[in-house]
Amino acid sequence: MRSTEPSPVASLELLRALKQWFGYDRFRPGQEAVVRDALADKDLLAVMPTGGGKSLCFQLPALLKPGTMIVVSPLIALMQDQVRLLKDNGISASYLNSSLDSAESANRIRSLLAGDYRLLYVAPERLMTLEFLESLLPRLIEGPGLSAFTIDEAHCVSEWGHDFRPEYRRLGDLRARFPDTPCYAFTATATERVRADIVQQLALREPSLHLASFNRANLYYAVRPKGGRSYAELLALARGQHSGIVYCLSRKRVDELSAKLCEDGIVALPYHAGLSAQARHEHQERYIRDDAQVIVATVAFGMGINKLDVRWVVHYDLPKSMEGYYQEAGRAGRDGEPARCILYYGLGDIHTAEFLISRKLDPVSGEPLEAEQRVARQQLRRLLDYAEATDCRRLVQLRYFGETYSPPCGACDNCVEPKEKQDWTLEAQQFLSCIARLNQRGQRFGAAYIIEVLRGAKTEKIERNGHETLSTYGIGSRRSVDEWRQLARALLHQGHVQETHDGFPVLTLTERARTLLRGEEALMLAIAAKPEKARRRKPAADQDAPLPAEEALFQRLRTLRKSLADEQAVPPYVVFADAALRAMARDRPRSLTAFAAIPGVGARKLDRYGARFVELIRDEAPEAPA
Repeated sequence: MRSTEPSPVASLELLRALKQWFGYDRFRPGQEAVVRDALADKDLLAVMPTGGGKSLCFQLPALLKPGTMIVVSPLIALMQDQVRLLKDNGISASYLNSSLDSAESANRIRSLLAGDYRLLYVAPERLMTLEFLESLLPRLIEGPGLSAFTIDEAHCVSEWGHDFRPEYRRLGDLRARFPDTPCYAFTATATERVRADIVQQLALREPSLHLASFNRANLYYAVRPKGGRSYAELLALARGQHSGIVYCLSRKRVDELSAKLCEDGIVALPYHAGLSAQARHEHQERYIRDDAQVIVATVAFGMGINKLDVRWVVHYDLPKSMEGYYQEAGRAGRDGEPARCILYYGLGDIHTAEFLISRKLDPVSGEPLEAEQRVARQQLRRLLDYAEATDCRRLVQLRYFGETYSPPCGACDNCVEPKEKQDWTLEAQQFLSCIARLNQRGQRFGAAYIIEVLRGAKTEKIERNGHETLSTYGIGSRRSVDEWRQLARALLHQGHVQETHDGFPVLTLTERARTLLRGEEALMLAIAAKPEKARRRKPAADQDAPLPAEEALFQRLRTLRKSLADEQAVPPYVVFADAALRAMARDRPRSLTAFAAIPGVGARKLDRYGARFVELIRDEAPEAPA
């Protein structure tokens, strides 16, 4: 795969289109290069974090290329939300899914073939029907034209990712049927293995690869001990009057927690698969329209919404994987404003996770699905690495996705209140030496086995392998298993060892390990207390708070936005994102010309909303200081 460097200067045409349709004067990092490759009809794979503006990277080319772009999307709510936002920007877009009756579907198909849409969103199941493949798409190509296929949430194609959707696998057939139509794949989370799987499954042709940084600088990450104070801390966070999401593992926990929050005066709604489709839709709509402050949900919630002003996300239970956690936590702060991501973790979570893994059985024979269980256990171990880490949490996250990072980040609990560190160089050398001794015998093992050897465990496996004769056998008996595990994680995070990702997690030494073995580098380690015994940490201060007058104007602008949104029966963020309102409160534009310069104000929004907002600013706020 080729990696494409962005052009140093965006063309005037691109910038004009960007401002006209989306209201922005410049591209975010990485966007322009993706747009240029899409306009050049190249296949591409773009991995851009939630909040990084990946939708714009295919929507803008759809407006600048002739024909209609077909966008594959996995959820009805996701399609509806994207189309709603596009229409409010004056862009002709639609969707076809099971929420429409036959008459409405027929009307939209006629409009499609008449060339009325620049983008059409469809589910993979609908797209891969014979009607679509053999009738509609050929007629579209002969008529208005087919500009490209865009596969959104492309990680769904890979069993090695999260949210795997078997029907996504069939999308590779598009290449054989329509070889002249470019294919764009987009996802927010994908490890190197998942990226390779996406390219193979979708049959992308020499795709350009665009990897944006996974670092969400506006998010503050923390892990809290699960215990008696967990609910009190959650309630205090909810009483901050900002929108939030709470993720739980079970439906029962969702119902109990949402009810308890309501009893304590928080407008909180449950969301899980046990509710009717109508109830889920109503609860989601109330939440995205700011009629409810908190949604308490299983992981089924959130993939299909574009609510930009979620100020906090709490995982009340351990998530299923690092990919899942990154995406779920990433639903906070999509507007670029500061947001908090809190994970509550206790040893009971591990037992629950292991039980759920043991329930991965063949539906016919009832036998364990060993491959799936093995992968799930490896995903659990990587998640525990994060939850129990004493290193910078950004370092752990970004290393998982293959990205380097130099701590401290200043926006996680471990960096804000670092623990006292001890010199563990000797123990690290012992650990690495044990790996080296085994490698000399042509053998590789995982961290758990290395620790057993170091602690001198008398197991049948060690005796069978003859490893009680190793010089490193038993030299680490004075350290506990938990302490050795934390050391192993530190060696992994800091790049002294590597771990395979194929379900058999074995360790190998890296070049950096040699400097540690030779004594040219020291390893300092902060040994964490067990989750239940960890002390409470004070939250880090967010960015500088706005001045009182600015905050008061921001709240009045939010009230006007909510009124306009209710009039149109759309979520408030469809009118303007919080970031745009904050810019209005700060700059106080008193003319339509000045208002047009606010980021997020395009031509359609200027005509539709500009006068109302300028009038409010003139009436209720003095001019901004020069």
